[in-house]
Amino acid sequence: MKEITPIELEKHVNTGKEINIIDVREVDEVAAGKIPEAIHIPLGLIEFRLDELDKSKEYIMVCRSGARSGRATDFLQSNGYNAKNMIGGMLSWEGSVE
Repeated sequence: MKEITPIELEKHVNTGKEINIIDVREVDEVAAGKIPEAIHIPLGLIEFRLDELDKSKEYIMVCRSGARSGRATDFLQSNGYNAKNMIGGMLSWEGSVE
């Protein structure tokens, strides 16, 4: 599984380049704060929302600790998507949140 550290992701976010972050946490978790550029697709809905994703783009998967986003990364990769898991999840994120 491809991985990215929170520090690496924060550097990408701060460059202003297009980045595709998907937060797979539940609604109440996201309400407490998410990475500003992230779109919210709960883990249980990923398989039903694949049509919203583009196989030519890279996706960074994020959750609370990295476990659910790891499952989402595996699922996307097995379906032909380019995905990376942010290790440590939001517990390790030190960047801005909204």
